[in-house]
Amino acid sequence: MTKNYDYDVIIVGGGPAGLSAGYSAAKMGARVAVLERDEAIGQSVRTSGVTWIKEARAFGIPEEYYNPIKNYAFYSPNNAILKKSKEHQVAVLDVRKTYQFLAYQAADAGSEIFLRTNVTDVITENEKLVGVKATSLKEDMIFRSKVVIDASGFYSVVGKATGLVSQWKRFGAGAEYEAYVEKVDPETWYLMVGQNYSPAGYAWIFPLGKNKVRIGVGVGKPESQADATQRLIEMIEKRPKPLEELGRIVPVEFHYGLIPNEGLRPSTVEDNLILVGDSAGQANPLVLEGIRYAIEYGRKAGEVATSAVKSGDTSKRSLKPYEDSMRKAIGSKIASAIKVQYRWLGLTDEEWDREIGIIDDLSAEEFLDFVKAEFGLGNMIKLATSHPKLAMRQLFGLIKESVGNPQET
Repeated sequence: MTKNYDYDVIIVGGGPAGLSAGYSAAKMGARVAVLERDEAIGQSVRTSGVTWIKEARAFGIPEEYYNPIKNYAFYSPNNAILKKSKEHQVAVLDVRKTYQFLAYQAADAGSEIFLRTNVTDVITENEKLVGVKATSLKEDMIFRSKVVIDASGFYSVVGKATGLVSQWKRFGAGAEYEAYVEKVDPETWYLMVGQNYSPAGYAWIFPLGKNKVRIGVGVGKPESQADATQRLIEMIEKRPKPLEELGRIVPVEFHYGLIPNEGLRPSTVEDNLILVGDSAGQANPLVLEGIRYAIEYGRKAGEVATSAVKSGDTSKRSLKPYEDSMRKAIGSKIASAIKVQYRWLGLTDEEWDREIGIIDDLSAEEFLDFVKAEFGLGNMIKLATSHPKLAMRQLFGLIKESVGNPQET
């Protein structure tokens, strides 16, 4: 038997983007369903959980759901720097608790959440999207809606099924252990670059407080065919700096995820369809983070979708304000971060040692603006004026035109 459902807005994916869209759409009065394929919200952790305290507070994420960071260590094969800040600015999230916080928020606003519900295809009428097909416990389900929001992550399930997008060609693969360690400074994160850690990427240690950390390795594809999981295992066995300072390392949980490295999709809206989160390419590859984008533009997607439903016009033109505002705010920042990352992926160990020396010229706040991809024109001019080395190196190979063009992706 096939079960049939009818909603104003269907959201595919119960991650931060989908749950945030569900929250804002339901809050505005839409009938909303969030479809999640896993058995629980936050069951599969696919992210290192790094975000920024300013944004976490703005989204209402409780302080007990993240570990605050104020010091930033950066290791290359033969060099190391430590940037110290007076204030905590980075948050390492308890990802599972954060996702479930967003789920309860969406449910409280009126969203329905369907677990163990796997979307298998789209439904079209007169070549327009009108819903999705799904299965749950071997039961077929039909969800009809006026707008579908694709928050299915890296695989863009709905976007690909409609032909709006294709599979990402450039991406990062990240593997990490959540682990007990004997010794760690809970207020310091560690980023490590060079062949000892990753042939095309970097490794990290992100403290979660007390003796709990996330240790991970990211590998850029297609630049390297190395397996991120295998490199993680080898790194923990060899224990290069600063891992040797951690004492005993006891893995407790394994995480694996993929993150797009191509910038924003050329189009993130179509008639009756919005893409958000990783599905739309809303990710900063410099520290493998995109949760802040997912929450902010998930909420925006829900608002625009609901406004369109209420107006009776859910065409691409009516949904375009979502894409326009998002692209204007973060399009050039993500594009610039991609260019920096492409350059970093090609550095040799010797070049990384020199690069670390240049980064050491930055203050902790300037360094954070850089890895946060805050590439506003004003920031770049200030950096170039204050740091001649950066100007000579064109800010790590950053192409200046991309900073001045907010529409570039």
